Amino acid sequence: MNTSPHRVVVVGGGFAGLQTVRALRRAPVEVTLVDRRNFHLFQPLLYQAATGALAAPEIASPLRGLLKRQRNARVVLAEVVGFDVDRRRVLLDNGAAIAYDSLVVAGGAGHDYFGHDEWRHIAPGLKTLEDAMEIRRRILSAFEAAELETDPARRRAWLTFVVVGGGPTGVELAGQIAEIANDTLPRDFRSIDPRSARILLVEANERLLGTFPERLSARTARALERLGVMPMLDRLVVGVGPDAVDVQSDGIPGRIPARTVVWAAGVRASGLAAALARSSGGAVDRAGRLVVGPELTVAGRTEVLALGDMVAVHDA
Repeated sequence: MNTSPHRVVVVGGGFAGLQTVRALRRAPVEVTLVDRRNFHLFQPLLYQAATGALAAPEIASPLRGLLKRQRNARVVLAEVVGFDVDRRRVLLDNGAAIAYDSLVVAGGAGHDYFGHDEWRHIAPGLKTLEDAMEIRRRILSAFEAAELETDPARRRAWLTFVVVGGGPTGVELAGQIAEIANDTLPRDFRSIDPRSARILLVEANERLLGTFPERLSARTARALERLGVMPMLDRLVVGVGPDAVDVQSDGIPGRIPARTVVWAAGVRASGLAAALARSSGGAVDRAGRLVVGPELTVAGRTEVLALGDMVAVHDA
């Protein structure tokens, strides 16, 4: 008779994965949490780290510290590269594999550049702590470059900040950049006035926060304008270069000279969704999300579950 505890492997230490592990703290199981980062990131405040309002340790907590009192849980620092669901194994980047009896995958999601991945290095997204630190560096470096620039047109480009995407992340980030320009930096420079910076929030749809009620969208636009942010609605980004952003509205092209661009448009599921679909015979949708049933099971396999931003729940 097999008396070994039931082995549960949880992939991903974000909100969904971490809460799954904590929910099993009193269950008679052995839990292994696998993540490529050794910390849990509080993503809703990531934009504040990107603009210097918060330090990295304020939004990142070590996974081992969070779970040190949960005796049935352990943390493995590794990157998952695939799955072998027939043999019930999780494949790691170091060539090792972790066996499981039940598997929970919560790999999250990243930004979607809609087929233009070449824009990624010019317009970073905001999904990781590394992204936040890079965006902070670019914002502060732009003000420094403007301080030294003598040509008015080039200085104006350095003082123009374009945030692409009018969802919650784009709205929060644009507002925070405006607060830096208006409240934090005005007395720090001699040749420029940071309050003259232009913060443009470019959105392809006709309103901000498209998934929210129209009344809230209108209120948000007014609040941003009071902060000094200019919403640019119904404008599709068709090109991103090192010194300009090309947009199109009703077929009419336009160009925005800008040296700092941040991407907050579109979401695409983690590559783990496709990897799990290939191994299990499941399917993914157009956004790369893994299709799961109402009980979050994958391709009818009761021992494999997926949840969080990487899944699309059908027949819920």
